[in-house]
Amino acid sequence: MRKQQAPQHRRRRIRLAVGAPLALIASGVLAYGAAFGTFGDDAEPHAAAAPYPVPDNAMAAVAAMQPGWNLGNSLDAIPNETDWGQPRTTKTLLDSVRAQGFKSIRIPVTWSDHQGTAPNYTVDPGYMSRVKQVVDWAIADGLYVIIDVHHDSWQWTSKMSTDHAQVLARFNATWTQIATAFRNEPAQLVFESINEPQFDNADNTRKAQLLNELNTSFHKVVRASGGNNKNRLLMLPTEVCTPDQRLMDNLATTIKSLHDSRLVATVHYYGYFPFSVNVAGSTRFDPQVRGDLDTTFKRMRDTFVSQGVPVVLGEYGLLGYDHGPGAVERGEMLKYFEALGHSARTNKVTTVLWDNGSFYDRGKLRWKDAGLFRQIKSSGTTRSATASSDSVFVPKSGPVKDRSLTLNLNGATFTALTQGTTKLVSGRDYTLSGNRLTMKAATLTRLVGNRSPGVNATLQAGFSRGVPWRIQVITYDTPVQSDTTGTTASFRIPTQFRGDVLATMQARYADGGSAGPTGWTPYQQFNTAFAPDYAKKTIGLTPAFLDALKDDTRVELTFHFWSGATVTYHVTKSGSTVTGTTS
Repeated sequence: MRKQQAPQHRRRRIRLAVGAPLALIASGVLAYGAAFGTFGDDAEPHAAAAPYPVPDNAMAAVAAMQPGWNLGNSLDAIPNETDWGQPRTTKTLLDSVRAQGFKSIRIPVTWSDHQGTAPNYTVDPGYMSRVKQVVDWAIADGLYVIIDVHHDSWQWTSKMSTDHAQVLARFNATWTQIATAFRNEPAQLVFESINEPQFDNADNTRKAQLLNELNTSFHKVVRASGGNNKNRLLMLPTEVCTPDQRLMDNLATTIKSLHDSRLVATVHYYGYFPFSVNVAGSTRFDPQVRGDLDTTFKRMRDTFVSQGVPVVLGEYGLLGYDHGPGAVERGEMLKYFEALGHSARTNKVTTVLWDNGSFYDRGKLRWKDAGLFRQIKSSGTTRSATASSDSVFVPKSGPVKDRSLTLNLNGATFTALTQGTTKLVSGRDYTLSGNRLTMKAATLTRLVGNRSPGVNATLQAGFSRGVPWRIQVITYDTPVQSDTTGTTASFRIPTQFRGDVLATMQARYADGGSAGPTGWTPYQQFNTAFAPDYAKKTIGLTPAFLDALKDDTRVELTFHFWSGATVTYHVTKSGSTVTGTTS
């Protein structure tokens, strides 16, 4: 595992599964209301110092944790805090996170490289002190805090089926030390038994048994440690934190057997996998992607929430966003986060955004994409309207024609179409028929001007609620590629993008078979098999893709662009040499 990489399940799963509002808590009864409290640029730091009241009712307490944020790739980094590219955590950072309106922070912690050997597995006191320092800063800021045993899950607890006694002894020793060190921390501190637990060399039945054993042992160790641990909220995960029904049923059985009203179920969700990473041609937030999301959150509600067990979505996001720019088109990504926030809110699931540095710049203390954050923020309080696309492509040559978008109103009503402070005129500049917004040819002609390639104008569709929908007007011409040679270690196709934006790539042999590492589909994975570099005017094919090709066998690549244009290219690998041609 290297910096900026997601845990293992995010790289391999084919089927997986913000902000919801701060709950309104009255008389210990959970109520999901209409607001986070102040969130984002207008927020002020929480003035009250901990400890502050924590509801006795676990469901209400978990609702008060909404929304949450992950301090990813820091204390969970291997072997040390800054080794995965994030700066050392400071109180200023946590103050800033709290000022954004977050009510909880999950602090993933990897203990492996800071422990001694058997039989005591002693945690380095300096490291324990460092974890405690960060926890105390967060609690002093008025945040609920979750700490866990994180990448240890694939480093050593995964060996439990073949090294049962040693793994269990180390797990218990680890949690005994954590529980002792934090036993007097206030109730705002929450313990999570283990992150994304997985077990090698075991069938499904055995995996369920092993996870049940870890979760119940964790529960016993923590509760026996005394102090505030006697009543502390404890989070128990499913296998790999996956929200599949079978795995959630297994966890529900474990929770029921423990007869403890202060237990919380936790799972993770990164969306329908092909969409999340842009593979198999899943580039849009279509009914299949939306259906996976809705079904998954309904399962969380039916399995846990409706039975009185609160749920923390300990991590969520899109894997493609973590792995590099452009994998998931921005408008499609906005639709995903808007729908996720709505589904979490209506199903009463508390969400904790996974952030390994992709969302919030910890050096500059600002959002890398403020518009994306506004969408995440808004989704916790209300629906926002979206559209079939956030781009209108106008060809470089030929007559400019009317262009239409389908609005997804989500219960809102359209109010205006604007360019900056200028309000476009209905009937003259655009028309609205039902949910079909049409921009007139004359208006587009004015907006594109001399039709220089790229974004010529940015519009906003305003609605009665939620955030406006940005629409970019883009001039494009069909991209042009050139012949080239390279090696399997470094191969880049010269590409004049001419204003267009790459959506995906197909790779096939002459017999129609799929070429590349993703053999089950011709559509390869964005930023894993290929990646555009618009500044350098190239599309790179990765060593992972090229190494998977047959020697001396021509591969046809079809590049699909968001304008609808396609470009065909051919590559042939011979040993370590790669030749690319347009013919």
